[in-house]
Amino acid sequence: MAKEKETKKYAADSIQVLEGLEPVRKRPGMYIGTTGPDGLHHLIWEIFDNSRDEAMAGRCSRIEVTLLPGGFVRVVDDGAGIPVDIHSKTKVSALETIMTTLHAGGKFDNEAYKFSGGLHGVGASVVNALSVHLKAEVHRDGGKYVQEYAIGKRKAPVKKVASSKAHGTIITFKPDVEIFKEGVVFTWSRIVNHLRQQAYLVKNLLIHVVDAREFGGKIDLDNSLFLSDEKLDCPSMSFYFEGGLVSLIKFYNSTQKPIHKNIFYTEKEQDGVFAEVSLQYVDDMVSRITGFANNIYNPEGGTHITGFKTALTRTLNTYAKKNNFIKDGEDSFTGDDVLEGLTAVVSVKLKEIQFEGQTKAKLGSQEAQGAVASVFGEKFAEFLEENPDDAKAIIGKVSLAMRARKAAKAAKDSILRKGALEGMTLPGKLADCQSKDASESELFIVEGDSAGGTAKAGRDRKTQAILPLRGKILNIERARLDKMLASEQITNLVIALGTAIGDTFDMAKLRYHKIIVATDADVDGAHIRTLLLTLFYRYFRPLVEGGFIYIAQPPLYKLKYGKDFHYFYTEEEKDKFLTANKIQITESAEGEPEEEEPTEVVEEKKKTKKVTIQRYKGLGEMNAEELAETTMNPNNRVLKQVTIEDLASSDKVIDILMGTDVSARKSFIQSNAKMARLDI
Repeated sequence: MAKEKETKKYAADSIQVLEGLEPVRKRPGMYIGTTGPDGLHHLIWEIFDNSRDEAMAGRCSRIEVTLLPGGFVRVVDDGAGIPVDIHSKTKVSALETIMTTLHAGGKFDNEAYKFSGGLHGVGASVVNALSVHLKAEVHRDGGKYVQEYAIGKRKAPVKKVASSKAHGTIITFKPDVEIFKEGVVFTWSRIVNHLRQQAYLVKNLLIHVVDAREFGGKIDLDNSLFLSDEKLDCPSMSFYFEGGLVSLIKFYNSTQKPIHKNIFYTEKEQDGVFAEVSLQYVDDMVSRITGFANNIYNPEGGTHITGFKTALTRTLNTYAKKNNFIKDGEDSFTGDDVLEGLTAVVSVKLKEIQFEGQTKAKLGSQEAQGAVASVFGEKFAEFLEENPDDAKAIIGKVSLAMRARKAAKAAKDSILRKGALEGMTLPGKLADCQSKDASESELFIVEGDSAGGTAKAGRDRKTQAILPLRGKILNIERARLDKMLASEQITNLVIALGTAIGDTFDMAKLRYHKIIVATDADVDGAHIRTLLLTLFYRYFRPLVEGGFIYIAQPPLYKLKYGKDFHYFYTEEEKDKFLTANKIQITESAEGEPEEEEPTEVVEEKKKTKKVTIQRYKGLGEMNAEELAETTMNPNNRVLKQVTIEDLASSDKVIDILMGTDVSARKSFIQSNAKMARLDI
């Protein structure tokens, strides 16, 4: 229940108006980053963050997010409820002011909210402006108040519709398809992962997630505050954690092998910044550092992460030298050395917070850097002294990383020297394109010399380069960089890309802005594709994040009858075409993959006609003309762009599927077997 004295602080005059709302629909990307899937889901985060800030202020203990039929989203909290009395400056209700005015919100009032995610009046009004319909329901002061909006404009004044003993806010909105032209399709796993993360960050906050999009029964939205109390027969999850960041570290490392027993944790407020840090090293070669500012995830890091990394490197070097792990005259640990195998969460809370952009991807508040460095550095030094076994294991891990770094540098130098001596930097297998303009150049990575020969014959020589791979590349998830660079296949790819790798990676030197993985449509092809994507994710992540990686979608079937022929990319497309044209094919008609142009008799209405149908299993089965027309010609081809929706989830899946934990991989496969589409 909300405390009376706290509720009074958050009243109409707590809302400060800074400017109007008009620019939002004209330039939505300025406020939500993109009008694609990221921006669409960002609408949920903005409304959820308002409720989450109520919990941080001590006025809310429960939040529910529900996906409803028709593209609607409903967010409920049991906070104090948005004020509905008349605002002294705008002369309309505080609720209407918040929902229809940019830069209007209670988060400017330090008494109402000690810590918040920033300009959340912006968030509510932006969601309203980008929604074809939004309904706000407020339970407060003994009443239930309602106001509805269309594209950011009110339909009527706030109205008290009933008495109510409850307290809280319900926001129901439907994003506008005119803004989100890729479609209003929410991803359940993405929402669950984000809200689970938030539950770890706010102790004792209960979060429900309900997917009622396919629910066929009646949902009582008018008389139910929390739909999870209704026990609807639809997918739902609830999260509640008391362990905070330590619990989050355990979750992140659930499929990893820790190298030390105790998980480090500290929290302290310094210079107006409340800093929390938790970490643990694991037997892995990548780092996983997650940053939060006022409980908002910062995928691009920021000043708090910079302060953490600086203090981590300094503290480990100081301890190693003091305890003779590093002798006089020997090299010190670098920032890359101390990060290998590290899982860490850095969370800060500030009264006046600055982000770089409305999407809050990167923290810009300078005071966070010094505060985190000081708070973490002091306590981590104590942790190392008080836990010598843990300290020895950590120093051993970092020392191994340093030796591997030196070996990798030697391997990279060797590759560069070899290229210089041979008077060339491009591998012999690469059939390069004529253009030197990376923005129009494409690199097709194909499987084997057969597909390579076909692709070379069918390509546009001006803009399309072909790199054939021989067999399966090394699984880099289980190999260090120096071992990777001993693989000719990987070094050929690294040299072809032009960016170098590791600490010398330079995005500006990328030679192709489309890197297209074109492997066969069988199990081996899928495995090679997975190995390549793992390589790109671990060592060329900026290419994935920048949208440069694609997967080719060659057709599965070619159907020919008479002078007509059609390509089908899925079984569903083929079956739909056959049904629409009343063509019935006997089971043998599709033949075995190795048969060329199998001819079968099919039955059509009133006559018999011969057709040929071919099932492609490899690019080498196509001739150059077919491959060019279906897979390489930009006017006809279908490409899938590789993106990262959730960094932590992506990391976890790659760890499970490509790492060394066999039991975790077996469990994952068993749990997700029904989702697999097998082609045996």
